[in-house]
Amino acid sequence: MTDEPRDLGAFIRDLRHNARISLRQLAEQAGVSNPYLSQIERGLRKPSAEVLAQLAHALRVSTPMMYLRAGLLEREGHDVLAAVAADADLTVAQKQSLTQIYETFRRENARGATEAVEATGTASVTPGPSDHVDKET
Repeated sequence: MTDEPRDLGAFIRDLRHNARISLRQLAEQAGVSNPYLSQIERGLRKPSAEVLAQLAHALRVSTPMMYLRAGLLEREGHDVLAAVAADADLTVAQKQSLTQIYETFRRENARGATEAVEATGTASVTPGPSDHVDKET
């Protein structure tokens, strides 16, 4: 058995301390009660996905990072976020920055792929370094 709620609570508390805001201020910004947030931080309550999203927004971290930390996301496909979140050599601010940059790149790539599909009606596949295309002349 893991201490996921307690670990999540410590993670949220560390983010709050790093942001230099009080428990009361975070509770107000996230739209939750002071006692409820205190229970989350102490690992006594497990917040819903909606509350996690509100906390992520108030703490200026990505919602997927918060969901990953809470165990709500599968690790498959989110290895980068998992690695960043687990790296003890990075500060909380560095983790936040890396996560935001990564999420921005993913959104831009998804938007570009969607635009390409809409423009051509098909998905555009660019050969990768291991793909070799022979053209006969």
